[in-house]
Amino acid sequence: MALTRGKLTDALRARFGQLTRSAGAARRNLLSHMGVQSRGDTASEPEPGEDTPPVPQRVTRAPEGVCLYAIGDIHGRMDLLARLVEQIDADAATLPEGTKAQIIFLGDYIDRGLQSRDVIDYFASGALERYDPVYLLGNHEEAFLRFLQEAGFGTQWTRYGGGETLYSYGFAPPNTRASLNSHEEMAKVREAWNRLWTDFRDRLPEAHLDFFRSLKTYHVAGDYIFVHAGLRPGLGLEEQSQRDMLWIREEFLDDAAPFDYLVVHGHTPEDAIHRDDRRIGLDTGAFLTGRLSAARLFGTEVAFLNT
Repeated sequence: MALTRGKLTDALRARFGQLTRSAGAARRNLLSHMGVQSRGDTASEPEPGEDTPPVPQRVTRAPEGVCLYAIGDIHGRMDLLARLVEQIDADAATLPEGTKAQIIFLGDYIDRGLQSRDVIDYFASGALERYDPVYLLGNHEEAFLRFLQEAGFGTQWTRYGGGETLYSYGFAPPNTRASLNSHEEMAKVREAWNRLWTDFRDRLPEAHLDFFRSLKTYHVAGDYIFVHAGLRPGLGLEEQSQRDMLWIREEFLDDAAPFDYLVVHGHTPEDAIHRDDRRIGLDTGAFLTGRLSAARLFGTEVAFLNT
């Protein structure tokens, strides 16, 4: 599905509800399928009759001699990732001689999309080593790691996309609805999850496990901090919790005070890339919309790429 002029298609709205708000309007309409509140986008085109969104005034700089490419939530869309990397390859070829190109991934590589294993295969293979990649931890990778420790977490994980990841590895999640019929059925489902959990752990490639365990919580480069979800307002970097960096939404998104660094993040889907003087939001709902987005940060320039 394609996005048009900052709006979701009717079919997308019908399934997920309103993803964004008009400028200055109150937050509204939960994303029923994902449990995400509606978000605004001051960088997208305004609705007819609305005020023109403000142009960011803050000047930020990437590290000297480095062009940074930050990529938003992939969610099992290897097809989109391949296309976006091709765009980055073409763009990087035009950089001044001696410039280092680096890709920073903002987390949520798996779940919801059926190519989740393909994404991890690609990363673990070292295919992007030419970009000295930085891989950040997303809340969905955190859930994956928790499932590896707790078989009983599988039911909860599948509610927000873990089932697609299991399918991509060749496993079919047990039918949890059957457990509602009787205590006997509940016990059978629990046993099925325990078998799946054991087999999944046995068959998970070691390179994949190493990849998940290597993920960073945040990354600082130049005037930017890269993090999956955001930061807690009013706290210094050393005071931030991993929980907030992976899960925070409204408290971060709705606050007006800038941080020491400009925050580049994903996690909360929006109709279009968001940019203001506090943050750049790069989650454009790739798994459903077909739009995977990236920021290009070079010197004081800020530009964007997307599929």
